[in-house]
Amino acid sequence: MRAWHRTYKLPILITNCSNNYGPYQYPEKLIPLIILNALNGKELPIYGNGKQIRDWLYVEDHAKALLRVALHGKIGETYNIGGCNEVKNIEVVRKICNILNKLQPSKIKGIKKYEQLINFVDDRPGHDKKYAIDATKIKKKLKWVPHETFESGIKKTVKWYLENKLNYEKMINGKKYRRLGVIKK
Repeated sequence: MRAWHRTYKLPILITNCSNNYGPYQYPEKLIPLIILNALNGKELPIYGNGKQIRDWLYVEDHAKALLRVALHGKIGETYNIGGCNEVKNIEVVRKICNILNKLQPSKIKGIKKYEQLINFVDDRPGHDKKYAIDATKIKKKLKWVPHETFESGIKKTVKWYLENKLNYEKMINGKKYRRLGVIKK
């Protein structure tokens, strides 16, 4: 894209972001996987020791940042959009469990707290220890900062999954939902 901008003056704006989360996220991703597995009494798999760090960006904050870049960004520039929420994976899982323990206590036989479902599994090869992004430029140049903290965003996300069973069941069962890039057999 940059080459097209330099060569042909194509008016471009480039953004890079940190890990997104929120409503409607495909269930294979960490946060919805943990929520749905916990609610169904399935194990909560954690790669390695769970100390991998990710910067989490609530999806609505990402959308607002994209709009800010589209309306006020300088043509040809790149903007990093970060959530300013660097959290270890194990802490993400524990936060979700704590929220679920309060909002929908476990009715699973033998499971009083969702944390009991945590299971450490072999780390995947080449798994990065940290994904982070420097969002200083968008903060300074475009005066954008995320509205949600990880705590406020994760509570909204867990509540959405609790209140929208039909939506995520459609995702899981593939009814009226087709993930882009997936070839049906």
